[in-house]
Amino acid sequence: MSSQKWAGVFPAVTTKFTADDRLDIAEMERCFKLQLDAGVHGLIVCGSLGEASTLEPAEKVEVLNTAIRVAGGSVPVLLTVVEGSTRRAQALAEAGAKAGADGFMILPGVPYKSDARETMAHYRAVAKSGGKPVMIYNNPVSYGVDITPAMLGELAADPLFVAVKESSDDVRRVTQIFNAVGDRFQVFTGVDNLALESLAVGAVGWVAGLVCAFPAETVAIYDLMRQGRLAEAVAIYRWFQPLLDLDVSSKLVQNIKLVEALATNSNDRCRAPRLPLVGEERARVEAIVAKALANRPQLPAAKIAAE
Repeated sequence: MSSQKWAGVFPAVTTKFTADDRLDIAEMERCFKLQLDAGVHGLIVCGSLGEASTLEPAEKVEVLNTAIRVAGGSVPVLLTVVEGSTRRAQALAEAGAKAGADGFMILPGVPYKSDARETMAHYRAVAKSGGKPVMIYNNPVSYGVDITPAMLGELAADPLFVAVKESSDDVRRVTQIFNAVGDRFQVFTGVDNLALESLAVGAVGWVAGLVCAFPAETVAIYDLMRQGRLAEAVAIYRWFQPLLDLDVSSKLVQNIKLVEALATNSNDRCRAPRLPLVGEERARVEAIVAKALANRPQLPAAKIAAE
């Protein structure tokens, strides 16, 4: 599957656990299928929302295998590579490539805040080990490392780097990337409540979080924007906004898993040290979801042919 076709809605799917803290393969299969049935364009596993920091390497490969099996080649499946050392990241990329990942979404070597030289060396080494197309994940807000447009200009010399997930929380960065490197990369927005704004200025994809609970609405916004049907997209986006805000939080995992539980009859089990929301935090999310479900918009016919 050509990386040049990477565009559209790519859910950063959650990792499901059983009551005894094992991987819940059956529930992941069900939830991944809900995404595919709604028309998403790719799947990204084992990211921040997928609780990567709590997963063992073998578990990451098992989650990847589950997504590949459910996708059946219909959409690309990307494995997130986020490790504290370049060496461990290389090993995971090699394992992911062997398991059949279509590509990788790579993060800096967190939690260390690398400088530009170190960051680019990390990306080049991990990409070479995986040997598959790479989406560069830029999230200076959460990880303290900013992959600037100038750095992207240097990384552009390596054909393995094909896309950028832009999560700097500044929609102006999308335009700055285009001004620096033209159309060299497929630019994805990675901030749920900046998605429509990013698509409006040229982003071709959306690495989404709340899509896990509301896939049809997420895909509809993307499709409508690609068709130039701005008013219809804005109407859905305004309804969606209180939910999308839950993605921009240190407890985005707990928030989104609770929304999933309420909207798709899943569960909100997390792996410790994360614990499901309780008290006022839980009540707040429940109220947001209840209002959203009570006012869920009727979606227009917005499917467009794959580009």
